[in-house]
This record gives sequence, C-alpha cells and structure tokens, in this order.
Amino acid sequence: MNWKRPLALSTAALTLGTALAACGNPTAAAPDPTPTPAAEVQSLSTTGSTVKAPKYVFLFIGDGMSYPQIQSTSDFLGALNDADYRQAQPSLDDNGGAILDGPEYLNFMNFEAAGSAVTYDSNSFAPDSASTATSISTGYKTYSGSINVDETGTISYETIAEQLHAQKGYSVGVITSVNLNHATPAAFYAHQASRNDYYDIGLELIDSGFEYFAGGGLLKPTGAEGDQADLYALAEKAGYHVVKTQAEAEQVTGGPVVIIDEHLADSDAMAYEIDRTDDMWALADYVEKGIEVLSQDKDGFFMMCEGGKIDWACHANDAASTIHDTQALADAVQVAIDFAKEHADETLILVTGDHETGGLTIGFAGTDYDTYLDLLESQKISYAKFDSDYVSRYKEDKTSFEDVLKDVEALFGLKPQGEEGDKLVLTDYELEQLRAAYEKSVNGTAASQYEQEEYVLYGTYEPLSVTLTHIINNKSGISLTSYSHTGLPVAVLAHGVNAGQFNGYYDNTQIYHKLAGMLGIA
Repeated sequence: MNWKRPLALSTAALTLGTALAACGNPTAAAPDPTPTPAAEVQSLSTTGSTVKAPKYVFLFIGDGMSYPQIQSTSDFLGALNDADYRQAQPSLDDNGGAILDGPEYLNFMNFEAAGSAVTYDSNSFAPDSASTATSISTGYKTYSGSINVDETGTISYETIAEQLHAQKGYSVGVITSVNLNHATPAAFYAHQASRNDYYDIGLELIDSGFEYFAGGGLLKPTGAEGDQADLYALAEKAGYHVVKTQAEAEQVTGGPVVIIDEHLADSDAMAYEIDRTDDMWALADYVEKGIEVLSQDKDGFFMMCEGGKIDWACHANDAASTIHDTQALADAVQVAIDFAKEHADETLILVTGDHETGGLTIGFAGTDYDTYLDLLESQKISYAKFDSDYVSRYKEDKTSFEDVLKDVEALFGLKPQGEEGDKLVLTDYELEQLRAAYEKSVNGTAASQYEQEEYVLYGTYEPLSVTLTHIINNKSGISLTSYSHTGLPVAVLAHGVNAGQFNGYYDNTQIYHKLAGMLGIA
C-alpha cells in the first residue's frame, strides 16, 4: 500500500454548529456482562430522543491539533494552488487579492456537524495529553499527567473502548504515529497515575485484549532499568502476533496483533510525514489494515487513530512538519470516509484534538497583513531529522558556518544571497540569528547572558534547528508563541450516524457522554 495525498482534500466549506451542550461527569456503573449486537442497540441521545447506535465508530485525534493547525494546513494547500496559478497567469496583478482562490479544505472540514470542545483539566487551562485524552475516553477530568484515574490516583475510570469491548462485543483498534504506550493511545486502555510509567502501561496494553494495535514502538519495553520481561515477548505469550516489518504487516489478516512500524525515527515513533518516503507505510495504511482486521467481527468495531506527531512538531515550532502531519491525518480519515460510503447507515466518524500545542497563529509581525505560506514548501526535512542527520555531524566535525549554510539552502530554501524580491533570502538580522544559533549548537557558545532569553529563543530544542524553523515560519507569515500546550478549544467534526449530536460548544468530557449515550454504555 502506498497512500496518495490528494484524497485528503475537499473543496467544500467548513461550517460551525451553534447549539450549546451541557457539561458533567458520569457515575460509575458495573458493566452488563452480556454483549448486545450493535445493530440491536437503541439508546437515548443527549436530548432524550431515541437514536440508532453506530456499528462502526472511528475516533481520530490530532494530538496538539486545534483550529490553527487545521486552518494553516488548509491555507498552505490553497497558497500552493495560488502560486501555481500566478505562474500560469503572469499577466495578473500579483499584488492584489483578486487571484487568491483561498484555502483548500481538508476532507473533515466538510463534515456535516461541527462543534468545539473546551480542553481544561483539573489543574490547568493549558492541559496535557494524558488528562485531555482521559476526558475524551472516560468523561472525567483529572490532573495533567494522569491517565484514567481520579485526582488522588486511586480510583480508575473505565474507557469507552473497554466498555464497548466488554459490554457490546465490539472489536477495538488503537493506532498512533507515536509510541503505542504514549499518553493518548494509553488513555483508551490504561489506568496510571503517571503517564511516564511506560512499562506498566505496556502491561495494560497486553491485558486489554484489544484486537489491533499499530504504530510506533513501545517505550521502555524492558522497564525503566532494563531488567524486566520484554513487553513484546509478553505480548506474544498472551496471544498477540507481534509484527515488526512492513512485509509481515502486509500479510496480516486477523488479530489480535501488534504492528510496529518498520521505519521508526525519533524516540521510536513513526517518521514525520515530511520525511516519509513512498515505500514507507503512512498512518492511512495502518487504518486500512485495521479495518481489514477489525471488520471480521460482526458485532462492530471502535477504532482510535492518533496523529501524534502534529503535537511533537508544534512543540518544536516546526510549522512545515506540523502541516504535513495534519495532511497525513486527513489521509487516514479518508480511509474511514471511503469505508463509510459502503456502510453509510452504520458508521460514525469523529475528528478532534486533545489540546492545542505551540500557540500557532496565521500571521506574523514581520509580514504585517501578508502571508506567504507557499514558502513552507521549501522545507524538505523535519527539525528532528535535521538534528540527527546534520547537526550531530556538524558538532562532530566542527563544520564551518559557511558550509552549514549550503545545507540550509538545500533543505530549507533559505540563502544568504539571491535575486531582489526573493523572500527566501536571509536578511542581515536573520543571518545573525542563525549564526548565534550555530555557535550555540556547534561550539556551545551562549547566545545570551540570560537563561530566560535563551529559553525563549530555543526552548529545549537544538538551537540551530529551531532557529531555522522560526525563520522560515516567520517568512511565511506563521508564528508560534510557546514550546508547550495552550488553552484553545478544539474542533469536534462529525460525519455519519448521529453526527448532529456533536454540534455546539461544550466541554471535552461531553465527547465521551455523547458516544456512551448513543452506544448504550451502562
């Protein structure tokens, strides 16, 4: 399988619902031990009317993805089209707005229902992935860093995936572009006071009995000290088929299975989409394989798919990588859309985010009212791959600044000299920024006498890499305000059975309640 980019796009407009839904927490209840086939379930909606339960539920979570990530991706694609049009029609006024065709809408921006979810958790308006995914999967608030437990860490909450698996006989799949025991995927099967207890989370993955896991490798598979039984071996012992090559993954026809991407990159996660080559599986391929595995169960299935590297790229202020991974998530959504065409009266597709990351904004002080988003196409590599493949070598070889600039031009399009009007030419100010970052990365020379200023400049990232992304972001008219999460609401976009229930502006816990209500979860 080789996923093709154009399927991620749609030309219709995004609309927002206006109804306001109430917030609240569920009361714990013992599960019904007798599974009920999905087709027979009739349950109450939040308004009290009877609705049909969807047999197939897809939940796509763009980690760190809020409105800015969605819109910047849409605008970037539109800018590429506009740039092509300008080249084809040179007689048109390049300074006016008449030839601006506008954004190219992603497929899920055309969903029939659109809502917004507030993301705060028990201790922050800028929450983390563990607590926000807990809210989505269980309907409860908790502290940042906790997964499916209360604020004391002593009471566990059952997840929508566990409930569907146990009560309704649904098969369950969990897919992510990051590690399978990372916070967001873990929030659908694990219960831990700390998201960093990766080994214990891995044990819960095995104990879940879910039929399909796919994505990045497990963190700490032999424990924090490397002295515990290997999680992959334990999974095999528990009956899972553990697959670690793409060739083997292509042959998988049934579960239970754990598929680890063959081409793991930074932190044993899947490669950034901007770095992925055509011979490597994309997120969409894992969704396609998941449907093949989970569809064998006639009762129905629930699939959660996370675009986790949207968040990682935003943390690093790498707008181009963020946009490409948002496109990859849309490609994965397209697989579900195509499936839904064959099961139109049985399928519900949800696309949302857990929180916003990076404080991404379309607009920058240095470009006034203008944006030049097509400039981001000049970036050919993620910050992480630039770190590993280039900056590490610069440090070892003490590569000169002049030679570094040659790579910068090839990989980011930024250059010290060029024709007048070329917006990728570095200004004197930008060159000095880049030189200071080079000295910090390669020679360890302080960029400022103030630690606070150095953090604002670089965060915890490689100074040379993050400075390059800052410069190309800003030249394009994109800016980011943080290396952490922010408190923006996230979009909740729905298509299919009961989609209209997700219109409105509500708390993120309501995503769980709306699903549980229509699915008849006790």
